[in-house]
Amino acid sequence: METGSTCLKNLQKFCAALFLPLTAAVLFLSPFGVIPALGQTSDNDYPSKQPMGTIKGTVVTRDGLPAIAVTISVSGGHSTRSDRDGNFTMEGVKAGRQTVIATFVGLRPKQQEVLVPIDGTVELQIILSEDAQTLQEVIVTGAGEEKILDKSTDYVARMPLSNLENPQVYSVVSKELMKEQVAVDIGEVVRNAPGSVPQVYASGGFGMMIRGFSTGVNARNGMETVSGRSSLDIANIERIEVLKGPSGTLFGSAVSSFGGVVNLVTKKPFETAHTEVSYTTGSYNLNRLTVDVNRPLTDDKSVLFRLNTAVNRQKSFLNYGFNNTFLIAPSLSFRVNERLTFLLDAEYFHTNNTRMVYNRFDRASGITSAEQIPLAYNRVLFKDDGDAKTTVTKFFTEAKYKISKNWTSSTLFSFVGEEVDHSYQFYQTWTAPDSVIRSVLVYGPIYNNYLNVQENVNGQFYTGFLKHNLLIGVNYRYTKGGFNNANTGNIDTVGVYGPVTDVSKRMVDARLVETIFPQASQQTISAYATDVINFTDRFSAMLSLRVDRFERKEIATTPGYKQTALAPKLGLIYQVWKDRLSAFANYMSGFQNLAPSNQPDGTLLVLDPVNANQSEAGVKLETAAKKVSLTLSYYRIVIDNATRINTDGFTVQDGKQVSKGAEFELLANPVPGMHLLAGYVYNDNRIVRASDPTIEGNKAINAPENVANLWVSYTFQHALKGLGLGFGGNYVDKSFGFADNVFSVPSYTVLNATAFYDQPKWRLGFKLNNIGNERYWDAWTAPQAPRNFAVNLTLRF
Repeated sequence: METGSTCLKNLQKFCAALFLPLTAAVLFLSPFGVIPALGQTSDNDYPSKQPMGTIKGTVVTRDGLPAIAVTISVSGGHSTRSDRDGNFTMEGVKAGRQTVIATFVGLRPKQQEVLVPIDGTVELQIILSEDAQTLQEVIVTGAGEEKILDKSTDYVARMPLSNLENPQVYSVVSKELMKEQVAVDIGEVVRNAPGSVPQVYASGGFGMMIRGFSTGVNARNGMETVSGRSSLDIANIERIEVLKGPSGTLFGSAVSSFGGVVNLVTKKPFETAHTEVSYTTGSYNLNRLTVDVNRPLTDDKSVLFRLNTAVNRQKSFLNYGFNNTFLIAPSLSFRVNERLTFLLDAEYFHTNNTRMVYNRFDRASGITSAEQIPLAYNRVLFKDDGDAKTTVTKFFTEAKYKISKNWTSSTLFSFVGEEVDHSYQFYQTWTAPDSVIRSVLVYGPIYNNYLNVQENVNGQFYTGFLKHNLLIGVNYRYTKGGFNNANTGNIDTVGVYGPVTDVSKRMVDARLVETIFPQASQQTISAYATDVINFTDRFSAMLSLRVDRFERKEIATTPGYKQTALAPKLGLIYQVWKDRLSAFANYMSGFQNLAPSNQPDGTLLVLDPVNANQSEAGVKLETAAKKVSLTLSYYRIVIDNATRINTDGFTVQDGKQVSKGAEFELLANPVPGMHLLAGYVYNDNRIVRASDPTIEGNKAINAPENVANLWVSYTFQHALKGLGLGFGGNYVDKSFGFADNVFSVPSYTVLNATAFYDQPKWRLGFKLNNIGNERYWDAWTAPQAPRNFAVNLTLRF
C-alpha cells in the first residue's frame, strides 16, 4: 500500500510539474517566437513548415438537399463529416492537388479532385448520386453501425474537438444502439457506458455511479436539467454522453458530480419529412407507444418542426408496483439567414407510478447481505395504492450567430420545473432475522424551479505560429422551491414467517404527521474560459478556469451565505500518430457548496466549498474510417476538505476520500455489419480520514470495485440483408451499503440477447433480458427483474 501511495503522489507531482511551468512558459514566450522548435518534430507538425491550405464545401443529394454525416477524407489521414446543413471544413491539408473522397455506409464512394492553395481555401460542392429519400433509407438500414461507434460531440468541451483532440475521457450511447437493444428504460441504456451502474433513488429519481460517486442526470443539451424525483423517458434522446471525472470547470456544481457528468442530447429537427411509429410489448404487461414526426414547414427548409411523444404502461414483477408515464416533446428550428439560427424545444413528462421499497438494517438483525432478506424475491409488504405523481416541464432555446468566419456566439436559455403532487415512499427496517418495522414517508407537494441563462463565444485565432481555440462563457442560475412531507413514524413490527397484512394507503393516511420546510432561493453567477493551444498539429494543451459566485438567501431562522469557488482544468494531448493515436493527461476539478456550520460553543464556522481534484493519464486510439476506437486511462480523484465532526462535536473541514482506478473502452466495427462495444473499469474508492476512526480505510458506499460491459451484434449485409443478432451483458462487483462495510450488495452478471429485422419501411425487434434468470439487487437493495422479454414493431413513413 505504501508503494502504491508513493507512486500516486509522484504521478500528481509529475502532472503538476508538467502542466504549470510548461503552460506558463508557452503563454509568456510564444508571442516572441522563442519556442519555434516545438513544431519541428515532423513535416506535418508545424503549420508553416510545409505549405498547407483548407478545403471547405457542401455535400448534397442529387435533388439538392443537404447530406448529413457523410465522411469526407483526403490522403494524409485528414477526415471530417458533413454537419446537419451538409457543410464541412478541413484545415491543415497539404497544399497542391488532392483527391477528396465522400463516403457513407451503404453508398458508393464519390471522388473529386481539387487544387488546395497555400494558406488559402478551396470551396467545392459534392453531389451524391442518391436522392434524399434513398439517403434516408440508407441511414435507417446501414448507417446505424457507424453512429453507434461515433463519439462526435460539441458538448463535452463546448467546442468542436474530436475525441483524439480532447484530454477528457467520455462515452457516448446513441439512439441507434437503444433501438438495437429494444431499450425502453434509461437504466438499460447507461449500462453501455463503461463503469456506469444505474441507480433508482427511493425518491423515484434516476442516477448512476461513475468512478465511485453518485451522479444524477443533470445536463440536457449542455444546460442544467433534473431527474431527482421524476426520472425521465428515452423517447426524445438522440444520444447520452457520459463525461468521466469532476467536470466543474465547464458545468459547475449544479450539473456535475465528483464522478462526472451525464448529458442528454435531445432529438433535433432535420430537413427531410419523416414519421416513425413504434410499439413495444412484453413481460409484466408492458405496452409502450412512441411517435416521432419530423416536417420542414417551409419550401426552403428554413423552418423545421419535430414532435416526439411516448405513452408507457407496465406492471412490476413484484406483487406490488406499476409505472405509467406520458411524454410530449416538440422542437422547432428556424434559420433566419446564413448567420443566425434559432432552436426551441420543450418537454412535458408526467408519471404515475410506485416507488421502490427501501430496506434498512439494524445490526441486531444479523443480515449482512441483500440475499439474506427473509422474503420471497418478488414479495414486498405494502400495497401499491400508495403511489406517486410527478410532472416535469422543460423549455430550452438557443440562438446561434456566426459573428465571422472564425467566431460564433451561442445564447442559451433553459427552464426546468419539477413538481411532486405526492410520493408515497416505503421503508422496511429489519431488526431481527424474521422481524421488520414498517414505516412510510409521503413527500409533496414539492416543487423545484431551475432557470439558467448562458452565453458562449467560440473562436479561432493565431498568436505567432500558435493556433488557439477559445471559449469564453458566462452563466446565471436561479433556483426556487417548496418542500412538504409527512411521516407515519413506525407503523408496526411484524414477523415475516407468519401471516402479514400489507400496509395500505388508508393505513398510512391515518398516521401521517405533516411538516413544511421553507426553502431558500439560490443564485449563482459564473464565468469560465477555455483555450486549446495547438503548438503543432499534433501537440496541444487545454487551459480552463471557472469562477462561481454562489449565494443562498436567508429564510426563516436559517441565515444565508455566499461562497466563491474556482475550478481549474488542464489537459495535454500529443498525437503520437496523427489522427490515429493520442497520449493525454489531465488535471480536473469539481466542487460542492456547503452551508456554514453551527459549533457547540455558539460560533458559526464558515466553510469552503468541498473540492475534488482528478489527475489522469492515458491513450486514445482510432483507426482509419473509425473502425476501432480505444481508450485506456488511469485516474486518481482526491477529496481532501470534506467536513467531519470530531470527538468534541465540532465540525472540522479536513475529511479525505480517494478514488483511483483504471478505465478501458473498446468500440469496433471489424467487418461490415458487425460492431463491438466492450468496457472495463477498476475503481478503489476509500475513506481516508473521517469523524469515525473505525471506518478509515473502508470502501465508500455503493462503489463496486470491478464493472464490465460487453455488446456484440451483426447485421447480415447480402443474403437476409437487414437481419441482425446481438448478445452481451454486464458484470457489477459487490458493493457496501454503509461505511462500516458490514452489509453488502452481492455481485451479479446479467446476460441479454436480441434479434431484429430492419428494412427501410419497418423494423421488427426481439429482446431477451437476463437470460440466466439471475437474482440481483441494486445499490438500495431493491430486487431487479428476472428473465423477461420485449417485442418491438416500428413503421416508417
